[in-house]
Amino acid sequence: MSRTLIALVSVFAPLSIVTVGGGQAIIADIQRQVVDVHHWMTHAQFVSDFAIARLAPGPGSLLATLIGWQVGGLPGAVIATLALFGPTAFLMYGVAHLWTKHRGARWQNALQSGLRPVAAGLILAGVYVLIKGLDGGWFAWVTAIVATVIVMTTRINALIIIAVAATFFVVLHLGGAL
Repeated sequence: MSRTLIALVSVFAPLSIVTVGGGQAIIADIQRQVVDVHHWMTHAQFVSDFAIARLAPGPGSLLATLIGWQVGGLPGAVIATLALFGPTAFLMYGVAHLWTKHRGARWQNALQSGLRPVAAGLILAGVYVLIKGLDGGWFAWVTAIVATVIVMTTRINALIIIAVAATFFVVLHLGGAL
C-alpha cells in the first residue's frame, strides 16, 4: 500500500471514531489534516470540495471520498471512504447492542446529556473553518451568515437562497461593485 493511501487511513479512521454529532462535527479536523498538516489541498479547494459533497446526494461525509479521489485517485477514494465509515459502523453495531440492553439507565441519560454540547461545539468549529476559507472577503462572510439565519428561521428552501445569492453576486460583479 502506498504512503498516500496509508496517510489517508491515518487521517480518516481516527476521525471516524470521534464523529460525535454526525459527519459535520469533524469538518474542522478534516480541514486541519488535509490543508494544514498534509498540504493535500488549499483552503479554497477544501471549501469547494465541501460544497460539492453537500450538494451531492448521500451523506455529507462523502467529503472524504472527494479528498481521497484528489489525493490518490480511485484507490484513494475507496480507502478514504472505508476508513471514515468502516470503524464507525463496527463501533455502532456494538454500541447499539449495549444501548438497547441498558435502555433508560442513568449512565445512558448522563452520557447523552454530556455529548450534546460536545457535538454542538464540534459542528460550530466546522462552520468556523468553512467561513474562514471562503473566497470573496467580507461580502461572502455576510452572505453566508445571512443565508444561515434565513435557513434556520424560515421554511424557505436553501436552493432558492443559493439561487438568489448567486444572482445577486453576478449582478454586483457585472456592475463592478465586486
